[in-house]
Amino acid sequence: MTTSDYLKSSPTSNFFLLAGPCVIENEEMALDIARTIAPVCAELGIPYVFKGSYRKANRSRADSFQGIGDMQALEILARVRDEIGVPVVTDIHSAAEAETAAPYVDILQIPAFLCRQTDLLEAAAATGRMVNIKKGQFLAPEAMHFAVDKVLRCGNPQVAVTERGTTFGYTDLVVDYRGIPVMKEIGVPVILDCTHSLQQPNQSSGVTGGRPQLIETIARCGIAAGVNGIFIETHPNPDAALSDGKNMLALELLPALLRRLTAIRQTINNISQE
Repeated sequence: MTTSDYLKSSPTSNFFLLAGPCVIENEEMALDIARTIAPVCAELGIPYVFKGSYRKANRSRADSFQGIGDMQALEILARVRDEIGVPVVTDIHSAAEAETAAPYVDILQIPAFLCRQTDLLEAAAATGRMVNIKKGQFLAPEAMHFAVDKVLRCGNPQVAVTERGTTFGYTDLVVDYRGIPVMKEIGVPVILDCTHSLQQPNQSSGVTGGRPQLIETIARCGIAAGVNGIFIETHPNPDAALSDGKNMLALELLPALLRRLTAIRQTINNISQE
């Protein structure tokens, strides 16, 4: 089964989930997060992908945490995949990173700021791994088909796009839910990033802010708008997270949220069948 097929494998036509910490901090935490989420997803019929960046290249400040070391973090991702039995996704930032990361993960994620980088998209496609392209904060939903085409032209049909908010002024983002059906017309899965969409970038401190109290609101609206998948960064203690703690969901809150979102999806599915 390909990763694309796995994401469509819910017996109840539920959404799929990409969830995990912003960045890999250590092996124990990564495994604990995956062990917490995986059984809840299995219960609810949610295909689950563990998310963790092995390195964070797009930091505002030079002294911001970037990672524990590339190979150490990639090996942790591979262990999550092998021990928990779920696919894993990580970000890449250059063409060279695509080849480095591909053996350890199932999905290569293209950061929003890099979604137009042709060499990066082509290198990711060439690995044969699924490619998840985050829509740039500056880009119209209609324009995402050009990014998708770059992957498809390389002979790789496994591609998804992710909405993660649009720049609103200098220090805020908004989600335009009209873009969900527009991007679905491209013919690939559409994911909603419920945590990065609530970032408050460009703060004077050099540390990105966020509004995590609205994560459920964003997610509910996304399910109602028909997204195929939900992306949520989560951490056992967001206040102590080494990256993006201001907009992550506390891990203890995630199971109940998934149950509520599943109920909404089931209602939407029932209405669609009437």
